[in-house]
Amino acid sequence: MIVVENVTKKFTHKNKTINVLNGISLECDKNQVFGLLGPNGAGKTTLLRILATIMKPTSGRVTIDGFDSVKEYEEIRKRIGYLSSETGIYDRFTPREILRFFGQISGMAKEHLDTRINRVLEEMDIEDYADRRIDRFSTGMRQKVSIARSLIHDPQIIIFDEPTNGLDVMARKIVKNSILKLKQMGKCVILSTHLMNDVDELCDKIGIIHKGQMLSYGSTEEIKNQFNAERIEDVFFTIIGDNYEAQ
Repeated sequence: MIVVENVTKKFTHKNKTINVLNGISLECDKNQVFGLLGPNGAGKTTLLRILATIMKPTSGRVTIDGFDSVKEYEEIRKRIGYLSSETGIYDRFTPREILRFFGQISGMAKEHLDTRINRVLEEMDIEDYADRRIDRFSTGMRQKVSIARSLIHDPQIIIFDEPTNGLDVMARKIVKNSILKLKQMGKCVILSTHLMNDVDELCDKIGIIHKGQMLSYGSTEEIKNQFNAERIEDVFFTIIGDNYEAQ
């Protein structure tokens, strides 16, 4: 579903070139959760924005469901749901109203949209709350609505940037169950997170990046075996600890 080939991203600031991504390559298929790990400033969000066609790579190539991210970005956007760490929802709306609004701006036909709204509400287990205002919801429920919004156009690829950041234990559990459900539905999920326990529970494959470089990449079990570790957290601190310098 997703193939990233030798992607670089450079920015110019005050006549100085900053290399944010340096030769990143990875693959993720349907029925998989791919964990993108790294400290702050590693380049994770930049990579996610490239996958979501919000940014273009400086060099290299990204193909999603066979479409080129630069030449065929409109086709890719039909197939992607993107939940950024900064995305909010409208407190005065109900989940049903939010889904209808985002379905309409995605160009969905009305006769199909109503059916799809009911389907997403059911899939995310929020049909009992569909007509209640968001401002009455818990943090976990609000995040479930945000996830539902990213799914309204039935994308095959879902990109999550820190979806459990700042949530309490119960809210995190709700979101993690939602991610597992997406995998079971045959979706391809990209997950950026700092929470290593979530990675052990959710991810089939991982990539650890630091200063824009991919330091480790492979299946979760392969990487743990490679480092003789029981937890990805141990692997992460071994890799990043050996390469970390104060920013």
